[in-house]
Amino acid sequence: MRKRTVVVLAAMTIAAIAALPVIAATPKLTGTVGPGFTITMAKKPTKAGKYTLVVSDKSSSHNFHLKGPGVNVRTSVAKTGTKSFAITLAKGRYTFVCDPHSSFMKGSFIIK
Repeated sequence: MRKRTVVVLAAMTIAAIAALPVIAATPKLTGTVGPGFTITMAKKPTKAGKYTLVVSDKSSSHNFHLKGPGVNVRTSVAKTGTKSFAITLAKGRYTFVCDPHSSFMKGSFIIK
C-alpha cells in the first residue's frame, strides 16, 4: 500500500510540474486609472490570446473599462484597489475608458 501511495504522489507531482509552464506563460497586461484624470495601459498587446489584465484603480471617481470583441470588463467607479481579470483577446479593436469621463479618458489598441 505504501509503494502505491508513493507512485500516486509522484505522478501527481509530475503532472503539477508539467502544468506550471502553461500557467506561468499567461502574459500580464497592466492598466492604471487615476489618481488624477489619467488612464493608461502599459505595453499594449498586439497578438490574440489569453491574458491576465491587472488594473490599479487609484481613484473613487474613475473606473477602468476594457471592451472589444468578446471582452467587457470593468472596475467599480466607487472603489479603489487592484483587480485582475482573465481575458481572451481576438482580432479586432479594443478600447479602454473611464466611463464617467469617456470623452477624454480613453485609449485603444488593435489585435491583428
